[in-house]
Amino acid sequence: MKNTSRTLLAAALVLGVVAGPAAPPVLAATSSPADISSPADTSSATASERSGIPELEAAIADLPTSDATAALVRVGGTEGVWRGSSGVHDLTTSRPAEPAGRFRAGSVTKVFTAAVALQLAAEGTLDLDRTARSYLPELIPASYGKVTVRQLLNHTHGIPAARIPGDTVEDRYADRFRIHDPEEMVRSATAQKREFAPGEKQHYLNIGYTIAALVIERITGDTYEHQVTHRILKPLVLRDTYLPGADPHIAGPHNHGYQTMRLDDGTTGLRDVSVWGPTDGWAAGDIISTTADLERFIKALFRGRVVRGPLLREMFTLPKVADFTTGDPAAYSVGLSMKKLGGREVWGKSGGRWGYNTGIVSTRDGSRTLVYSVNSTDAKGQEMNTVVRDIMVAAYGSP
Repeated sequence: MKNTSRTLLAAALVLGVVAGPAAPPVLAATSSPADISSPADTSSATASERSGIPELEAAIADLPTSDATAALVRVGGTEGVWRGSSGVHDLTTSRPAEPAGRFRAGSVTKVFTAAVALQLAAEGTLDLDRTARSYLPELIPASYGKVTVRQLLNHTHGIPAARIPGDTVEDRYADRFRIHDPEEMVRSATAQKREFAPGEKQHYLNIGYTIAALVIERITGDTYEHQVTHRILKPLVLRDTYLPGADPHIAGPHNHGYQTMRLDDGTTGLRDVSVWGPTDGWAAGDIISTTADLERFIKALFRGRVVRGPLLREMFTLPKVADFTTGDPAAYSVGLSMKKLGGREVWGKSGGRWGYNTGIVSTRDGSRTLVYSVNSTDAKGQEMNTVVRDIMVAAYGSP
C-alpha cells in the first residue's frame, strides 16, 4: 500500500507540488528575516508565527536518511514565510548542513535560459516564430528546418535527446569529467529520426534549450553565460548564483551530494558526487545557486521584473497539445510547468543533478512561493524523493 500511495503521489507532482482538496498549512506573514523561525530556532516565535511549522519541520526531520542527507527550504509570499534546514554538510564530519549553501539547481537553469530568450524577443532581436535553422543554418539540418524557437522553448520541437555515453549511474560517474560540446550534442540529436512533427506534441527534453542557447549566442555575439549574468544575475543581485562552465566543483560553501550506486568493492552504497562535470546539461541544467537567490529570482520573475510586457505571458501559456509519452495535456510552457492545486494554478520548475534535487514554485499571484534543495541519494531516480514529496505536501497541502 505504501508503494502504491507513493507512486500515485509522484504522478501528481509534475512540478514537485501536490494537487488536492486539502488546504495548505497556514503561515503567519512576517515582515523581516528577524521574524522568521526555523527548525533550528523556534524559541522566539509567537504561537501564531509557529502555525504551520510542524508540517514543514516534519518534512525535513531526521536527516540524514537513506533518501536524503540534507534539505534547505524557504516558503514565502503574502500568505506567510518559513525557512528551515536539516541534515548534514557531509557524511564524514556530520556537521550541520549549511543553510545558505550553494547547490546544483539542474533544470531550474531552463527558467533563466527562457527568460534571456524572451528578453531578446521583447527587444526585437529574437523572433520566437522564426526557425532555429534560420539562425543556425550550418548546424540544424533540413530535416528539422521547420522547428521554431518557441517550439525549442516549450518542448514541442520533436527533436530527440542527444546521445550521451553511459547506461548506468556507475558508467556516468566513471565518465563524469567528460567535456560535452553543445554543438556536438545537437548534431547527435538531429542525426536521429524526429519523434513527431514540430508543434504536434510535447516531450520534455534538454536538447531544445541547448539549441536555444546557441541561438542566443549567435544573435548576441556573446556567450550564453555572460548574457545570463548581465541580464539576470547582476540586475537581481544574485551574488551566489553562477554558471560553472566546465568546472566540476561547486565554488564556496555547499552541502555534499551523494548517490546510491555500486561501489568499488562490489557492494551498494553512497558515493560523494559533489564534484561532477556539468557540461552535459549546460543551458538546460548547469546553474549553481542558493535558496535565497532562487527565491529572489522567482519573485522578481512573477512580478514582471525579469521578462516584461506581453512576452511574460509565454511563460504562463501551455501549448494545446498532448504529452508525447503519456497522452496527457501539455504541462510545460516556455521555461515553466503548471499544475492546478486546490483550485488555483501553481507554476514552477524542478531540477535534478546527481546528489541534488531543486525546485522553485509559486502561485501566479505570488501568494505562496517555495524553494527547496534536497541532497537526494537518488536524484535522478524513477520515483520522487520522499523528502521532496513531504516538503511539497507540507507547503501546498495533501492530495
